[in-house]
Amino acid sequence: MATLIPVILAGGKGERFWPVSRLKRPKQFLCLDRSGRSLLQTTADRLLKLTDSWNSLWVVTAAHLADGVREQLPALPESNLLIEPVGRDTAPAVAWGTLEVAKRHGDDAVVGFFPADHWIADEAAFRQTVAAAAEMASSQGAIATLGIAPTFPSTGYGYIEQGDDAGTYGSLNAYKVTRFTEKPDANTAQTFIDSGKFSWNSGMFIFPAQVMLTELKTHAPDLIKPIMEKGVDAYQNLEKLSIDYAVMEKTDRSYVMPVSFGWDDLGDWNAVERLLKQPDDKNVDLATHVAMDTEGSIVYSSDQDEVIVTIGLEDVVVVRDGNATLIVRKDRTQDIKKAVKLLGGEERFKHLL
Repeated sequence: MATLIPVILAGGKGERFWPVSRLKRPKQFLCLDRSGRSLLQTTADRLLKLTDSWNSLWVVTAAHLADGVREQLPALPESNLLIEPVGRDTAPAVAWGTLEVAKRHGDDAVVGFFPADHWIADEAAFRQTVAAAAEMASSQGAIATLGIAPTFPSTGYGYIEQGDDAGTYGSLNAYKVTRFTEKPDANTAQTFIDSGKFSWNSGMFIFPAQVMLTELKTHAPDLIKPIMEKGVDAYQNLEKLSIDYAVMEKTDRSYVMPVSFGWDDLGDWNAVERLLKQPDDKNVDLATHVAMDTEGSIVYSSDQDEVIVTIGLEDVVVVRDGNATLIVRKDRTQDIKKAVKLLGGEERFKHLL
Protein backbone atom coordinates (compact mmCIF):
# COMPACT_ATOMS: atom_id res chain seq x y z
CA MET A 1 0.00 0.00 0.00
CA ALA A 2 1.21 3.50 -0.84
CA THR A 3 2.40 5.70 1.99
CA LEU A 4 -0.29 8.01 3.32
CA ILE A 5 0.27 11.70 2.61
CA PRO A 6 -1.56 13.68 5.33
CA VAL A 7 -2.82 17.19 4.63
CA ILE A 8 -3.95 19.47 7.48
CA LEU A 9 -6.81 21.87 6.79
CA ALA A 10 -5.88 24.91 8.87
CA GLY A 11 -7.91 27.78 7.49
CA GLY A 12 -10.79 28.00 9.96
CA LYS A 13 -11.73 30.94 12.17
CA GLY A 14 -13.08 29.34 15.34
CA GLU A 15 -15.13 32.44 16.17
CA ARG A 16 -16.99 30.69 18.98
CA PHE A 17 -13.73 30.74 20.97
CA TRP A 18 -13.60 34.53 20.94
CA PRO A 19 -12.03 36.49 22.57
CA VAL A 20 -9.08 34.10 22.78
CA SER A 21 -9.56 33.28 19.11
CA ARG A 22 -8.97 36.32 16.91
CA LEU A 23 -8.58 36.92 13.17
CA LYS A 24 -4.83 36.23 13.19
CA ARG A 25 -4.97 33.79 16.09
CA PRO A 26 -7.75 31.35 15.22
CA LYS A 27 -8.77 28.30 17.17
CA GLN A 28 -6.14 25.98 15.69
CA PHE A 29 -3.34 28.18 17.10
CA LEU A 30 -4.70 27.88 20.65
CA CYS A 31 -3.90 25.47 23.44
CA LEU A 32 -7.28 24.59 24.92
CA ASP A 33 -6.08 22.00 27.39
CA ARG A 34 -3.08 21.81 29.72
CA SER A 35 -0.64 20.23 27.26
CA GLY A 36 1.17 23.39 26.20
CA ARG A 37 0.69 22.41 22.52
CA SER A 38 -1.74 24.13 20.18
CA LEU A 39 -4.43 22.21 18.30
CA LEU A 40 -2.41 22.61 15.09
CA GLN A 41 0.77 21.33 16.72
CA THR A 42 -1.05 18.41 18.29
CA THR A 43 -2.60 17.52 14.92
CA ALA A 44 0.82 17.62 13.25
CA ASP A 45 2.33 15.49 16.04
CA ARG A 46 -0.44 12.93 15.54
CA LEU A 47 -0.14 12.76 11.76
CA LEU A 48 3.66 12.58 11.69
CA LYS A 49 3.34 9.16 13.30
CA LEU A 50 1.46 8.01 10.19
CA THR A 51 4.03 9.08 7.63
CA ASP A 52 7.76 8.96 7.14
CA SER A 53 8.83 12.59 7.68
CA TRP A 54 7.93 16.27 7.61
CA ASN A 55 8.49 16.10 3.84
CA SER A 56 5.26 14.09 3.54
CA LEU A 57 3.11 16.37 5.73
CA TRP A 58 1.23 19.25 4.06
CA VAL A 59 -0.83 22.17 5.38
CA VAL A 60 -3.47 24.25 3.59
CA THR A 61 -4.10 27.59 5.26
CA ALA A 62 -5.24 31.16 4.65
CA ALA A 63 -2.88 33.96 3.62
CA HIS A 64 -3.28 35.88 6.88
CA LEU A 65 -2.49 32.73 8.88
CA ALA A 66 0.60 31.57 6.98
CA ASP A 67 3.11 33.22 9.30
CA GLY A 68 1.37 31.68 12.30
CA VAL A 69 1.64 28.22 10.74
CA ARG A 70 5.34 28.81 10.02
CA GLU A 71 5.90 29.86 13.62
CA GLN A 72 4.05 26.89 15.10
CA LEU A 73 5.42 24.29 12.66
CA PRO A 74 8.98 25.48 11.91
CA ALA A 75 10.05 22.07 10.55
CA LEU A 76 7.34 22.09 7.84
CA PRO A 77 8.97 22.58 4.41
CA GLU A 78 7.88 25.83 2.78
CA SER A 79 6.92 23.92 -0.36
CA ASN A 80 4.44 21.90 1.72
CA LEU A 81 2.57 25.01 2.90
CA LEU A 82 -0.29 25.80 0.51
CA ILE A 83 -1.54 29.36 1.06
CA GLU A 84 -5.05 30.26 -0.08
CA PRO A 85 -5.44 33.97 -0.98
CA VAL A 86 -9.12 33.87 0.00
CA GLY A 87 -11.23 31.31 1.85
CA ARG A 88 -13.52 29.29 -0.39
CA ASP A 89 -14.51 26.48 2.01
CA THR A 90 -13.18 22.92 1.88
CA ALA A 91 -13.77 21.86 -1.73
CA PRO A 92 -11.15 24.18 -3.28
CA ALA A 93 -8.72 23.33 -0.46
CA VAL A 94 -9.13 19.60 -1.09
CA ALA A 95 -8.97 20.03 -4.87
CA TRP A 96 -5.82 22.18 -4.86
CA GLY A 97 -4.16 20.15 -2.12
CA THR A 98 -4.82 16.88 -3.96
CA LEU A 99 -3.45 18.28 -7.23
CA GLU A 100 -0.25 19.46 -5.57
CA VAL A 101 0.29 16.18 -3.72
CA ALA A 102 -0.30 14.23 -6.94
CA LYS A 103 2.31 16.32 -8.77
CA ARG A 104 4.98 15.32 -6.28
CA HIS A 105 3.90 11.89 -5.09
CA GLY A 106 1.97 10.57 -8.10
CA ASP A 107 -1.68 9.99 -8.96
CA ASP A 108 -1.73 6.76 -6.93
CA ALA A 109 -0.70 8.50 -3.73
CA VAL A 110 -3.16 7.95 -0.89
CA VAL A 111 -4.04 11.36 0.51
CA GLY A 112 -5.72 12.10 3.82
CA PHE A 113 -7.31 15.43 4.76
CA PHE A 114 -7.60 16.24 8.46
CA PRO A 115 -8.97 19.39 10.14
CA ALA A 116 -6.48 21.15 12.42
CA ASP A 117 -8.87 21.58 15.34
CA HIS A 118 -9.91 18.06 16.36
CA TRP A 119 -9.28 16.38 19.69
CA ILE A 120 -8.53 12.65 19.62
CA ALA A 121 -8.65 10.61 22.83
CA ASP A 122 -6.87 7.40 21.77
CA GLU A 123 -4.13 8.17 19.27
CA ALA A 124 -3.12 4.52 18.81
CA ALA A 125 -6.70 3.67 17.82
CA PHE A 126 -6.75 6.74 15.56
CA ARG A 127 -3.62 5.54 13.73
CA GLN A 128 -5.05 2.04 13.40
CA THR A 129 -8.29 3.44 11.93
CA VAL A 130 -6.54 5.76 9.47
CA ALA A 131 -4.26 2.92 8.31
CA ALA A 132 -7.32 0.69 7.77
CA ALA A 133 -9.13 3.46 5.87
CA ALA A 134 -6.04 4.02 3.70
CA GLU A 135 -5.90 0.30 2.94
CA MET A 136 -9.56 0.32 1.91
CA ALA A 137 -9.16 3.47 -0.16
CA SER A 138 -6.18 2.05 -2.00
CA SER A 139 -7.62 -1.41 -2.65
CA GLN A 140 -11.14 -0.30 -3.55
CA GLY A 141 -10.47 3.01 -5.27
CA ALA A 142 -12.63 4.53 -2.55
CA ILE A 143 -13.10 7.86 -0.83
CA ALA A 144 -13.16 6.83 2.81
CA THR A 145 -14.57 9.01 5.54
CA LEU A 146 -14.31 8.38 9.25
CA GLY A 147 -17.70 8.29 10.96
CA ILE A 148 -18.01 9.14 14.65
CA ALA A 149 -20.45 7.15 16.76
CA PRO A 150 -22.99 9.78 17.93
CA THR A 151 -23.34 10.16 21.68
CA PHE A 152 -26.28 12.57 21.62
CA PRO A 153 -28.73 13.96 18.99
CA SER A 154 -26.52 16.83 17.86
CA THR A 155 -28.01 19.41 15.52
CA GLY A 156 -24.57 20.92 14.88
CA TYR A 157 -22.98 18.00 13.02
CA GLY A 158 -23.61 16.44 9.63
CA TYR A 159 -24.63 12.76 9.57
CA ILE A 160 -23.63 9.81 7.40
CA GLU A 161 -25.97 6.88 6.80
CA GLN A 162 -24.19 3.57 6.35
CA GLY A 163 -25.45 1.16 3.71
CA ASP A 164 -24.17 -2.20 2.50
CA ASP A 165 -21.30 -3.93 4.26
CA ALA A 166 -18.06 -3.27 2.37
CA GLY A 167 -15.78 -5.68 4.20
CA THR A 168 -13.26 -5.56 6.99
CA TYR A 169 -9.92 -3.77 6.92
CA GLY A 170 -7.45 -3.98 9.77
CA SER A 171 -10.22 -5.60 11.90
CA LEU A 172 -12.47 -2.57 11.29
CA ASN A 173 -15.76 -2.70 9.40
CA ALA A 174 -16.49 -0.47 6.42
CA TYR A 175 -19.77 0.36 4.70
CA LYS A 176 -20.95 1.98 1.52
CA VAL A 177 -22.40 5.43 2.19
CA THR A 178 -26.13 5.70 1.53
CA ARG A 179 -26.36 9.46 2.08
CA PHE A 180 -24.92 12.51 3.78
CA THR A 181 -27.28 14.78 5.71
CA GLU A 182 -26.38 18.28 6.87
CA LYS A 183 -27.22 19.43 10.42
CA PRO A 184 -30.71 18.01 11.05
CA ASP A 185 -33.28 19.28 13.53
CA ALA A 186 -33.43 17.66 16.97
CA ASN A 187 -36.21 15.18 16.15
CA THR A 188 -34.50 14.01 12.97
CA ALA A 189 -31.17 13.68 14.78
CA GLN A 190 -32.82 11.47 17.42
CA THR A 191 -34.39 9.34 14.68
CA PHE A 192 -30.95 8.90 13.12
CA ILE A 193 -29.44 7.77 16.40
CA ASP A 194 -32.31 5.38 17.16
CA SER A 195 -31.81 3.68 13.79
CA GLY A 196 -28.22 2.72 14.63
CA LYS A 197 -27.18 3.36 11.03
CA PHE A 198 -25.81 6.89 11.27
CA SER A 199 -22.46 8.39 12.21
CA TRP A 200 -21.39 11.98 12.68
CA ASN A 201 -19.42 13.31 9.74
CA SER A 202 -15.91 13.92 11.09
CA GLY A 203 -14.68 15.85 8.07
CA MET A 204 -11.72 13.46 7.72
CA PHE A 205 -11.33 11.98 4.22
CA ILE A 206 -8.82 9.48 2.78
CA PHE A 207 -8.52 8.53 -0.90
CA PRO A 208 -6.16 7.86 -3.82
CA ALA A 209 -5.42 11.22 -5.42
CA GLN A 210 -6.62 10.17 -8.86
CA VAL A 211 -9.96 8.97 -7.50
CA MET A 212 -10.76 12.34 -5.94
CA LEU A 213 -9.58 14.23 -9.04
CA THR A 214 -11.78 12.06 -11.25
CA GLU A 215 -14.81 12.63 -9.03
CA LEU A 216 -14.17 16.38 -8.98
CA LYS A 217 -14.05 16.40 -12.79
CA THR A 218 -17.36 14.52 -12.85
CA HIS A 219 -19.29 16.35 -10.15
CA ALA A 220 -17.57 19.74 -9.80
CA PRO A 221 -15.96 20.57 -13.16
CA ASP A 222 -16.40 24.32 -12.65
CA LEU A 223 -14.20 23.99 -9.57
CA ILE A 224 -11.44 21.63 -10.62
CA LYS A 225 -10.82 22.84 -14.17
CA PRO A 226 -9.79 26.42 -13.21
CA ILE A 227 -7.52 25.05 -10.47
CA MET A 228 -5.90 22.62 -12.90
CA GLU A 229 -5.32 25.47 -15.36
CA LYS A 230 -4.32 28.30 -13.03
CA GLY A 231 -3.56 26.74 -9.66
CA VAL A 232 -3.98 29.10 -6.73
CA ASP A 233 -4.55 32.02 -9.12
CA ALA A 234 -8.01 30.59 -9.81
CA TYR A 235 -9.20 31.19 -6.25
CA GLN A 236 -10.58 34.71 -6.69
CA ASN A 237 -13.26 33.48 -9.09
CA LEU A 238 -14.14 30.20 -7.38
CA GLU A 239 -17.48 29.51 -5.76
CA LYS A 240 -17.52 28.91 -2.03
CA LEU A 241 -18.18 25.19 -1.77
CA SER A 242 -17.76 22.38 0.76
CA ILE A 243 -16.25 19.06 -0.27
CA ASP A 244 -19.37 17.36 1.12
CA TYR A 245 -21.61 19.21 -1.31
CA ALA A 246 -19.16 19.21 -4.24
CA VAL A 247 -18.35 15.49 -4.17
CA MET A 248 -19.31 13.41 -1.15
CA GLU A 249 -23.09 13.81 -1.54
CA LYS A 250 -22.88 12.85 -5.23
CA THR A 251 -20.17 10.25 -5.69
CA ASP A 252 -20.77 6.48 -5.65
CA ARG A 253 -17.24 5.93 -4.34
CA SER A 254 -17.85 7.08 -0.76
CA TYR A 255 -17.39 4.63 2.11
CA VAL A 256 -17.62 5.16 5.84
CA MET A 257 -15.57 3.50 8.55
CA PRO A 258 -17.16 3.95 12.01
CA VAL A 259 -14.57 4.74 14.65
CA SER A 260 -14.28 4.43 18.40
CA PHE A 261 -11.20 6.42 19.37
CA GLY A 262 -12.94 9.29 21.16
CA TRP A 263 -13.35 12.51 19.21
CA ASP A 264 -14.45 16.11 19.56
CA ASP A 265 -14.37 18.90 16.99
CA LEU A 266 -13.99 21.54 19.71
CA GLY A 267 -16.76 23.70 18.36
CA ASP A 268 -17.15 26.09 21.30
CA TRP A 269 -16.17 26.64 24.93
CA ASN A 270 -18.37 23.77 26.14
CA ALA A 271 -15.95 21.39 24.42
CA VAL A 272 -13.28 22.43 26.92
CA GLU A 273 -15.51 21.13 29.69
CA ARG A 274 -16.04 17.83 27.87
CA LEU A 275 -12.27 17.43 27.62
CA LEU A 276 -11.13 18.55 31.04
CA LYS A 277 -13.97 18.20 33.55
CA GLN A 278 -13.24 15.67 36.28
CA PRO A 279 -15.98 14.10 38.43
CA ASP A 280 -14.94 16.00 41.56
CA ASP A 281 -14.44 19.35 39.84
CA LYS A 282 -17.05 22.01 40.44
CA ASN A 283 -15.69 24.09 37.55
CA VAL A 284 -13.17 23.88 34.74
CA ASP A 285 -10.43 26.37 35.52
CA LEU A 286 -7.89 27.50 32.93
CA ALA A 287 -7.21 30.60 34.99
CA THR A 288 -6.36 31.67 38.52
CA HIS A 289 -9.94 31.38 39.66
CA VAL A 290 -11.32 32.04 43.14
CA ALA A 291 -14.86 30.64 43.24
CA MET A 292 -17.49 31.40 45.86
CA ASP A 293 -20.63 29.32 45.39
CA THR A 294 -19.85 28.95 41.69
CA GLU A 295 -20.51 25.62 39.95
CA GLY A 296 -20.64 24.13 36.48
CA SER A 297 -18.65 26.98 34.99
CA ILE A 298 -15.69 27.36 32.64
CA VAL A 299 -13.17 30.07 33.50
CA TYR A 300 -10.25 30.96 31.22
CA SER A 301 -7.61 33.71 31.27
CA SER A 302 -4.67 34.19 28.94
CA ASP A 303 -2.82 35.80 31.85
CA GLN A 304 -2.30 33.35 34.70
CA ASP A 305 -1.18 36.19 37.00
CA GLU A 306 -4.63 37.75 36.68
CA VAL A 307 -7.16 36.64 39.30
CA ILE A 308 -10.79 36.05 38.37
CA VAL A 309 -13.25 35.97 41.27
CA THR A 310 -16.77 34.63 40.76
CA ILE A 311 -19.60 34.64 43.26
CA GLY A 312 -22.85 32.71 43.03
CA LEU A 313 -22.57 31.74 39.36
CA GLU A 314 -23.80 28.55 37.72
CA ASP A 315 -23.30 27.18 34.21
CA VAL A 316 -21.50 30.19 32.76
CA VAL A 317 -18.37 30.75 30.70
CA VAL A 318 -15.99 33.53 31.72
CA VAL A 319 -13.10 34.29 29.36
CA ARG A 320 -10.55 37.07 29.79
CA ASP A 321 -8.03 37.84 27.06
CA GLY A 322 -6.11 41.11 26.91
CA ASN A 323 -8.55 43.86 26.07
CA ALA A 324 -11.71 41.76 25.93
CA THR A 325 -13.87 39.80 28.37
CA LEU A 326 -16.66 37.37 27.55
CA ILE A 327 -19.36 36.25 30.00
CA VAL A 328 -21.99 33.92 28.58
CA ARG A 329 -24.33 31.19 29.76
CA LYS A 330 -23.16 27.77 28.62
CA ASP A 331 -26.39 27.20 26.72
CA ARG A 332 -25.77 30.36 24.66
CA THR A 333 -22.19 29.74 23.48
CA GLN A 334 -23.38 29.17 19.91
CA ASP A 335 -24.35 32.86 19.90
CA ILE A 336 -20.75 34.01 20.35
CA LYS A 337 -20.38 33.98 16.56
CA LYS A 338 -23.29 36.43 16.32
CA ALA A 339 -21.63 38.68 18.90
CA VAL A 340 -18.40 38.68 16.90
CA LYS A 341 -20.34 39.70 13.81
CA LEU A 342 -21.97 42.48 15.82
CA LEU A 343 -18.56 43.76 16.94
CA GLY A 344 -17.33 43.65 13.37
CA GLY A 345 -20.10 45.97 12.31
CA GLU A 346 -18.72 48.85 14.39
CA GLU A 347 -15.41 50.50 13.57
CA ARG A 348 -14.59 51.12 17.25
CA PHE A 349 -14.63 47.38 17.98
CA LYS A 350 -12.81 46.00 14.94
CA HIS A 351 -9.49 45.94 16.77
CA LEU A 352 -11.01 43.27 19.03
CA LEU A 353 -11.48 40.80 16.18
